[in-house]
Amino acid sequence: MARRDTGTDDPRVRVRAGKGSRPRTKDRPDWSAKPLGRVVGIDRGRYRVALESSDTRVVAVRARELGRGAVIMGDRVRLTGDLSGRADTLARIVAVEERSSVLRRSLEDAPDQRGEKAIVANADTMCIVVALADPPPRTGMIDRCLVAAFEAGLAPVLVLTKADLASPDEFAKAYEDFDVRIVLTCAHGEEAHRGVAELAALLAGRWSVLVGHSGVGKSTLINLLVPGADRATGHVNEVTGRGRHTSTSSEAFELEGGGWIVDTPGVRSFGLGHVGVGDVLGVFPDVAEAASWCLPLCSHAASEPSCALDAYASCAPPFALDEAGGADTEAALRGRASRVASVRRLLEAVATAEAASKAAR
Repeated sequence: MARRDTGTDDPRVRVRAGKGSRPRTKDRPDWSAKPLGRVVGIDRGRYRVALESSDTRVVAVRARELGRGAVIMGDRVRLTGDLSGRADTLARIVAVEERSSVLRRSLEDAPDQRGEKAIVANADTMCIVVALADPPPRTGMIDRCLVAAFEAGLAPVLVLTKADLASPDEFAKAYEDFDVRIVLTCAHGEEAHRGVAELAALLAGRWSVLVGHSGVGKSTLINLLVPGADRATGHVNEVTGRGRHTSTSSEAFELEGGGWIVDTPGVRSFGLGHVGVGDVLGVFPDVAEAASWCLPLCSHAASEPSCALDAYASCAPPFALDEAGGADTEAALRGRASRVASVRRLLEAVATAEAASKAAR
């Protein structure tokens, strides 16, 4: 082989080696036979994983080839490395299994209001935690979370905390037409034990995620559901009426009756930039069928003069009811009007999110 001409005879000159001619292989290792685990904790680049074949918990890092953000809470992953779970040992996440569901929110609170954040994968239940007082409840947040839950295919549960401070009747009435279970809880007294027991039975055997504003009682609820969880709790600022962020990382806790519940950091907003009108209408099939009579590009708002939802709510042709008469007809009218009002409220939340996203572009 001829000696490479470097252009100088000075031995002190270091010349970068030439590019090899052998191409990099495209064959990737087969990780399908490696042990499976479930991500139950994420904190500063370290992943706590519960092995499916045993009760062992290991700390793992993400393989470089997976890319940043490729592993989220709830993922089922393939592992290599030290799987003993001993202190000061690390496993390596080398593959992520296909997800059955992904709960996401748009980053409207980001500086550029763009992008999405995946919160949890492979969950089947979303607990929307709302305080009846201190801080006061916000229906906008509930509506957005409901739309995100339906879009992700999660069963929503509305958990009303601090039931000893205010009456829940108004909220129960506002969401009676939604396919959502409502559970009342409080931190003290017999009502606390009854509400927590009802929620624990509802979540048994499921992968659930808690979502809500800071200060609504998510960490307190975790401590009641999982004795020994020892999640830090805070208080609500008397001036701003908002809670402080006490949970700074996502963590899943195993319930005594089986199943897991994920505690997430509190959020200021829940963006819906990834959700469309069809996702909202899909929640109410009868209203979606009525919306098919609308003109193209109809916003379905109450201000739309030709929106078919108004005729549907008033039982006008072609949506007239069968002549049942009496209380049955009145109940049907109230039900239709309530569902249309719910759909419009959710569509307004989606439109607001879309407008914010467009303004940031």
